[in-house]
Amino acid sequence: MSAAYFITGTDTDVGKTTIAAGLLHAARLAGKSTAAGKPVASGCQVTPKGLRNADALALLAECSLPLSYAEVNPVALEPAIAPHLAAREAGVALTVQSLLKPMQQILARQADFTLIEGAGGWRVPLADQDNLSDLAMALKLPVILVVGVRLGCISHALLTAEAIARDGLPLAGWVANIIDPKTSRLEENLATLAERLPAPCLGRVPKLKHASAEAVAEYLELDLLD
Repeated sequence: MSAAYFITGTDTDVGKTTIAAGLLHAARLAGKSTAAGKPVASGCQVTPKGLRNADALALLAECSLPLSYAEVNPVALEPAIAPHLAAREAGVALTVQSLLKPMQQILARQADFTLIEGAGGWRVPLADQDNLSDLAMALKLPVILVVGVRLGCISHALLTAEAIARDGLPLAGWVANIIDPKTSRLEENLATLAERLPAPCLGRVPKLKHASAEAVAEYLELDLLD
């Protein structure tokens, strides 16, 4: 049976893609077919094949279904700035409608396990009054939240969970990605997150020297999503 999720983070640079790639790898190890989408990505590199984003490439590498780069990342933008600003500079109309169809096409492939990865945190602006969270709502996907564990993350995590609930989407699970292992009272912070977040913790990922999808997958429990 196919399952699909929207993956978001408590902030920019909390390891969303690292965790997403790990989840996809864990699904593949469990014998599941996988697919992924990164609807919009800024900070892309110019290559002979066109603009390419490292995060989108990492997701593509963990897709077992034959997807092209353009299918996974339909809107690629060069400046490493907020997507709505990068799109404005590039003359691209970045709306929910423009992103919806390409992501629906990935979901229609019916992989056993599909992830659609947002950009930055939950409430990331698109054009006009649209937000990237509106795309998750339009796709009606349950959400996986990556919590970048460092000082201040509890408030970020709880506010994000509240916003997801207010938007009418279920929080399917969360992952503690320990980006600052020197966080004071780390265990107590993780316990507070577990008490307060209304979903299972799918894993605690330590700060790894080489955070490959394979290495990250070892710390994740996909079974808790069922």
